[in-house]
Amino acid sequence: MDRLINTVRPYAWGSTTAIPEFLGAAPTGEPQAELWMGAHPGAPSHVDRGSGAQALSELIGADPEGELGPGTVAAFGPRLPFLLKLLAAASPLSLQVHPDLSQAREGFADEEARGVPLGAGHRNYKDPQHKPELICALTPFEGLCGFRPASETADLLDALDVDGLKPYADILRAGPESDALREVLTAVLTADRDEMARTVTEAARAAGRLSGSSPAERAGAPAATDGAQPEAPAYGEELEARAYAAYASLADHYPGDPGVIAAMLFNYVRLQPGEALYLGAGVPHAYLAGLGVEIMANSDNVLRCGLTPKHVDVPELLRIVRFESGAPEVLLPAAGAEGEQQYEVPTDDFRLSRYLLSPTEEPRRLEDRTPQILLCADGRAVLRAVADGGGELTLERGQSAYVKAGERVEASGDGTLFRATVAV
Repeated sequence: MDRLINTVRPYAWGSTTAIPEFLGAAPTGEPQAELWMGAHPGAPSHVDRGSGAQALSELIGADPEGELGPGTVAAFGPRLPFLLKLLAAASPLSLQVHPDLSQAREGFADEEARGVPLGAGHRNYKDPQHKPELICALTPFEGLCGFRPASETADLLDALDVDGLKPYADILRAGPESDALREVLTAVLTADRDEMARTVTEAARAAGRLSGSSPAERAGAPAATDGAQPEAPAYGEELEARAYAAYASLADHYPGDPGVIAAMLFNYVRLQPGEALYLGAGVPHAYLAGLGVEIMANSDNVLRCGLTPKHVDVPELLRIVRFESGAPEVLLPAAGAEGEQQYEVPTDDFRLSRYLLSPTEEPRRLEDRTPQILLCADGRAVLRAVADGGGELTLERGQSAYVKAGERVEASGDGTLFRATVAV
């Protein structure tokens, strides 16, 4: 077992307080967006086995089979195939989508052949890997995920009563649905920027009215009293009102951005603690606010749809996006052996599960064929090596450990322990 020394990434959208509070540290005043746990070359965790801190990526590179096990190396190569994160969003992340494995390999090979530098701002593919993700809420967590049914989006746009949105509502009702969704997203992302900026401003103002909030309220200040606010439409109960507030907030953060209108095509989701959302290839999504545990395939491939000053490659984006509608599936963990509660996902690159540890119960034996990262999310977890003298490692909230393949470990204590590994 190795205690992990992890890096916090200070992206501008991060919370200034959530991660410090989780770690029991004093805020720095700067945004702290993500705590990375793994062997990603951009910010690998470090461990100390007695000769000083060493990057986990270097440790694995020196002995892949010894660290990962032969099954993991055979399936994924000599690398840890997942990255575990603590994610704290205080403002919205960009609207984005990820390629599947064949699309990533094709796109990466194409850009390599054309000599596009890896660090170029217009580069889409940083590696030949896919990037499925799972986010598990630790606090109420807001996001956007996948297309809502076209007819529902048309109703939402009509309720805003903005002239610039009416052609989109007409297209969405004309069908077929996948063609209509593609046509509207294309039109939004390729529209004249000045005209779109006016539409965004009008739509945001209307969305704020329909949500019952104003920019001041969204910032936590008292609302101005300028007359009665119109009621939200009949189809928009509490969740729909929250969605309108979310769309208006997007415009506060990204004034004039076409991504604000694109976001209105997508389902608004609010997760409660313990609930999770799986984001597969081709599914447009954005995280809006909250603290969660995120696990993903170890890749940097992101194609952006908006809500960002970064490059948006519309033709490539349209090639990757899956124009399919439907309500997102909110996941709860399924009970397994030894008290493990696993979030079932359709990928082998990662598995996320949790243990609710109690001092009145027997220690939980953790499966040992694959590499593991263990994160204490609440209380205290005590890890004990079954062999090798039975050494112990205590994890307080926010602390994590790496367990190499083949090392048998038991977990006990009083708290919540997340376990990240792979399926082989």
